[in-house]
Amino acid sequence: MFKFRKGQRKRSKSDLADVPANGSGTPGPGQTPSPGDTLSSLPRMTTVEPLPLFKDVSKSERQTLFLRKLQICCFQFDFTDNLKSARQKEIKRQTLLELVDFIQSGMSKISETCLGEMIKMVGINIFRSLPPAAHESSAAPEGADPEEVEDYSEPAWQHLQIVYELLLRYVVSSDTETKGGKRYIDHTFVLKLLDLFDSEDSREREYLKMVVHRIYGKFVVHRPCIKKAINNIFYRFIYETQRHSGVGELLEILGSIINGFTVPIKEEHKLFLVRTLIPLHKLKQLSLYHQQLSYCVVQFVDKDYKLADVVVRGLLKYWPLVNCQKEVLFLGELEEVLEAMQSTEFQRCMVPMFRQIARCVNNPNFQVAERALFFWNSEHIVGLISQHRQAVLPIMFEALEKNMQSHWNTEVHGLTVNVRKMFVEMDPALVDECERQLQEKEAVAGEVEEQREMTWKKLEEAAAEKRGR
Repeated sequence: MFKFRKGQRKRSKSDLADVPANGSGTPGPGQTPSPGDTLSSLPRMTTVEPLPLFKDVSKSERQTLFLRKLQICCFQFDFTDNLKSARQKEIKRQTLLELVDFIQSGMSKISETCLGEMIKMVGINIFRSLPPAAHESSAAPEGADPEEVEDYSEPAWQHLQIVYELLLRYVVSSDTETKGGKRYIDHTFVLKLLDLFDSEDSREREYLKMVVHRIYGKFVVHRPCIKKAINNIFYRFIYETQRHSGVGELLEILGSIINGFTVPIKEEHKLFLVRTLIPLHKLKQLSLYHQQLSYCVVQFVDKDYKLADVVVRGLLKYWPLVNCQKEVLFLGELEEVLEAMQSTEFQRCMVPMFRQIARCVNNPNFQVAERALFFWNSEHIVGLISQHRQAVLPIMFEALEKNMQSHWNTEVHGLTVNVRKMFVEMDPALVDECERQLQEKEAVAGEVEEQREMTWKKLEEAAAEKRGR
């Protein structure tokens, strides 16, 4: 949040006739608007000049002054050149700050007419065509650290930030009445807000997240619209564009929404998990929003533990094959799901799950192998494994033995030894049986290899004899 700067610049005689306007006007000298006036009904504004402070006029004149200040804030400026129209830009910035302070202070309850004009002014400033993704953060290299991705700065942010702050202050104000407000903050307005989440400026997305979240909480009528629109954005991201700057922020909003779901979870919400949240794992930009995505998924499992099997099988379906950084993320999320899993669901998915974990344990990348072995640090997971050790240990035993014999990393080797000791303490007889079966398997494999070498040798001899002839 920014700090408010008080005070007002003195009037200047500079020529401001070339300042671009949007067609709105303000009263000329000697003219006073009536309380029922709107921006479009007033004379066209051709100059930008400072207006009196709210505290310097009587209470009866504040609504009129509020309207006139809105007119100044409807002017659009070119921010590609910081020196162009610098004085006018500063007048608008100061005026925006005064409007924010006026809304926050509650000096006077604004009329419905002023409210409608204020929302129009907000729309004039923030609803715009976003520039091409020249600084596309979502196009970062796969596995890149999100904190290392260079952020993009919106040139007009010095004005946009205050406009967003004004909208946020209005939405969160205790004086805001949803009955009147929903006439202006309608479905169209909300959908345009959601479109702006593709802005590459993270500061703008952060404000949008706060505003939309507050609108969702206060304007109940918009909730179905917001959920459907976010779902559509994700569908386009997954199946069409595969690029969007605001996936993380949208998932943060959804995380709060999912947290408020009632139990039992509705079927439409389960479909959202299966058709939208789980497929989001397959995108190459996963590292940019995985933390928020994982939170949403685990919320579902916390609400309904029976969904754990669905989530695990979804993760296995999209498990990365050659991206080690992504595998570490998957393992972390899988561990969180296992922490919320019950024995019945564990039994349903344990075989394919531990086949994948065994492959991770043998991964030459020490981060992947280490992260997989960390599963045995959880008492809950170890308890589930202990209950189903007859199925789990035969899957894991060969991977553990292979690590102890040949893994290059000492930390991984040490963790593997500890895991094997845990299995010995659980069921020494089962460990001995698994070791015997592994020896038999290796003996059979050795015989097969020996037979293969003998067959190959005979083929080489036959080829040599044929060449000799």
